[in-house]
Amino acid sequence: MLKVLIIEDERKVARFIQKGLSAEGMETTIAETGDDGIRFAVERAFDVITVDLSLPGIDGINVIRTLRERQISSSILVLSARGALEDKLLGFGVGADDYLPKPFAFDELVVRIRALARRRANSIQNHKLSYSDLEMDLQTRRVRRGDQEIELTAREFNLLELFLRNPEQVLTRAKIGEAVWREQFERETNVIEVYMMYLRKKIEDPNAPLLLHTMRGVGYRLCELPERA
Repeated sequence: MLKVLIIEDERKVARFIQKGLSAEGMETTIAETGDDGIRFAVERAFDVITVDLSLPGIDGINVIRTLRERQISSSILVLSARGALEDKLLGFGVGADDYLPKPFAFDELVVRIRALARRRANSIQNHKLSYSDLEMDLQTRRVRRGDQEIELTAREFNLLELFLRNPEQVLTRAKIGEAVWREQFERETNVIEVYMMYLRKKIEDPNAPLLLHTMRGVGYRLCELPERA
């Protein structure tokens, strides 16, 4: 099921889009402000995010810019009454994947969303990662350990993906920071330690071997040891 975040401050428009997409079998979430939209996108995983440019507070352009700076990989579709070429170029320039001016035909909106979702899925190669009984599907952004499905925030997902792509390798704080936080990473903060704590609470099973291990003074390692520490 496609998951769509609708960032739209006009309630009637948002409800209209939500009702129509739900009828098409999509799971939808509405954010009426840019701040809420950013928060939802960071906390949850969406296939497609629609963004109106004229939002109260932080506008749509800065929402898109912020999402891309935070490494949110969801496809972004701008829905806006501002249909001038310079607005489209600005939207694409900050990271939008498609642009549909208002008013639009609803059938075209559905086609655009499905096309963006397919393009995103096709861009993900080897979309399943696993180690021991831990599995990650990059296409659906679902994580499981054994029979248990695990809900991760976007940042937690990206952090776990890094470990699954580098199993049994020691990852230094610097490498983790550069890969997951990019230019936002500040070496003096304990943000990595905090997120490792979050991740461990979600994926570790008291009845199974530990998978995420601290290599004191060096970094962290995804490995399965015969005994729990």
